[in-house]
Amino acid sequence: MPQQFDRSTEDLGNAIHLEHVNIQVPDQRLASLFYVAGLGLTRDPYLMVSDTNMWINAGQSQFHLPSGKPQVLRGHVGLVIAGREALLARLASIAKKLEGTAFAFAEHNDHVEAICPWGNRVRCYEPDAARFGRIALGIPYVEFDVPADTANGICAFYPEIMGMPAELWNGDGQVAAVKTGRGQHLLFRETDRPQPDYDGHHVQMYITDFSGPYRRLSTRKLISREDNQYQYRFCDIVDPSNGKHLFTVEHEVRSATHPMFMRPMVNRNPALTNRNYAFGHDQSLWAMGLDQYEG
Repeated sequence: MPQQFDRSTEDLGNAIHLEHVNIQVPDQRLASLFYVAGLGLTRDPYLMVSDTNMWINAGQSQFHLPSGKPQVLRGHVGLVIAGREALLARLASIAKKLEGTAFAFAEHNDHVEAICPWGNRVRCYEPDAARFGRIALGIPYVEFDVPADTANGICAFYPEIMGMPAELWNGDGQVAAVKTGRGQHLLFRETDRPQPDYDGHHVQMYITDFSGPYRRLSTRKLISREDNQYQYRFCDIVDPSNGKHLFTVEHEVRSATHPMFMRPMVNRNPALTNRNYAFGHDQSLWAMGLDQYEG
């Protein structure tokens, strides 16, 4: 029987979900204005509900915003969220309250870029199944600006050390694209621009082969922290052929047996207010409906 499908397009590799991006913020109120009132996301109602940390739900992923010295990701976060005009209206509505900060937003052809009060950039896209998979709300990628001549080594590191597929993309600079889940990637875009020192922000992912990468990282003395039975961390990405340092960002690596793996996340419908309330429409669905994609 002739093969009808390219089965390799459905391979995920070792990483099965990119769950959160962790960035410290000095003011929980201003963070709430940006991420909740402006972007239209949802504060997690179950965990981190005090004023020392805030978890913001975006589909099945999150932003973690602990209190502390502000951290700025060297690059940007991609966010899929429906309704460009409503997004622009929400961002405009918080502008006065965020005067004197780094907050800004601008329209581009295929996205709206919003900058948080401390300089973190979020690129907001309309749902697009061909580009981001079948999500109506979520984080499809995190992109880092990396030094020139590092993308090839990064492309080698993730498959060899982490068991995560990676490939080179060319276009606006060379990009190492690392698959971190269904429709999710870590992107490492080469640039000649000078970059600030690493300030401690991190990304978190779930993997299925938990011990294999741990052994390979340990052999190279790359484990930076032992958290618990289900979680460890590493920071440095190196060229596996020669050990040359390429880039630093903390990876919080969790097993698929972690107690919080794929826990349900509440996502509100940001279009709903007390003035236009419609019973039964409080929640926003993170996945596309049947009428939103083909196939």
